[in-house]
Amino acid sequence: MRLVRERGVSIAQAARDLDLHVNVLRKWVREFEADAGAAFPGHGNLKPEQQEIERLRRELAKMKAERDILKKAAAYFAKDSI
Repeated sequence: MRLVRERGVSIAQAARDLDLHVNVLRKWVREFEADAGAAFPGHGNLKPEQQEIERLRRELAKMKAERDILKKAAAYFAKDSI
C-alpha cells in the first residue's frame, strides 16, 4: 500500500516487485481507499459486523448449553416421577 499511495509506484510495478497478482494488489488498494480503518482486519481488529457475528455465535453456544442442561434435568425429574 505504501509503495502505491505514498511513493507513487504503479500498482502493476508494485505487484511485480512484491510477487503478487496485480488484481490482488488492486483490490487491496480499493479496500483501503473505501475504508482505511477497517480495510485490513486482523490481529484482533474485526469489522463491527464481524464483532456482532462473533458475539451472536457465543450467545447461541451459551443458549444451546443451557437448553441441553434443562433437557437433561427435565428427563431426570420425569424419570423419578414415574
